Amino acid sequence: MIRLTAFDMDGTLLKPDNHLGQETLLTLRRLVDERQITLVFATGRHLLDMRHVLSMNNLSAFLVTGNGTRIHSPAGELMYQRDLPLSLAKRLLRHRWQTKASIHLFNDSGWFTPRPVAALFDAYVYSGFSPQLADLTTLNPQQVTKILFCGDHDDLCQLRGQLQSMVGDEASICFSAADCLEILPQGVNKGAALQNLTTHLGIRMQDCMAFGDAMNDKEMLASVGRGLVMGNAMPQLKTELPHLEVIGNCAHQAVSEYLTTWLDTSKLTYSPE
Repeated sequence: MIRLTAFDMDGTLLKPDNHLGQETLLTLRRLVDERQITLVFATGRHLLDMRHVLSMNNLSAFLVTGNGTRIHSPAGELMYQRDLPLSLAKRLLRHRWQTKASIHLFNDSGWFTPRPVAALFDAYVYSGFSPQLADLTTLNPQQVTKILFCGDHDDLCQLRGQLQSMVGDEASICFSAADCLEILPQGVNKGAALQNLTTHLGIRMQDCMAFGDAMNDKEMLASVGRGLVMGNAMPQLKTELPHLEVIGNCAHQAVSEYLTTWLDTSKLTYSPE
């Protein structure tokens, strides 16, 4: 029996205009009202951004933010945190990378970059969350949750080799989108965070459902009882998880469509525990 459902945001629950559709909001409320399902938003987005999204839409959910670096309860309680090692953060921020990609630093106080990227601004039009312009070499490297490079995919693929040589086994590297490459604390991902949360809640991972579209969703989708891949997902994700069902496109609110069918067709067999 599904007791918890986890959702990626960009490319999954959000439409291409970075808004939650009305059908999606109605479906999320049905999950809670009709089945008492625990909602989890598992995203690379910042806590400050996600709190605004929840507030605007009158939603209550657990938040896995920064791709698993933070977990917060619906009441706002910090339940889990991991940061990049201090020495590694220093090296990453002070190194001159051979790339055209922009670099972005995230910590609990916000988002910092020396060069704004219009495409990233568009992603946060819903909440108004925006970066602070800063020379990253002068920032305090303590409690850095993640470092993000944004640019051309082929350029990022080359950069990944440079990054791997520096981070070794101190951190993990993943694509959160085709044009976004992230450096996270070693062992941190959405799947590990969801395992941590479900253990705390006393819910089995096999009683969880999850939706995602990018490589940073891979561990989460692979570890739950029912993982669903978006039709607009990165080709690499579909290749690595060929056994999982592929649903429709986020532009058509495919998550809502799938869950509505699931709720309606399973009505006759559902009985609260």
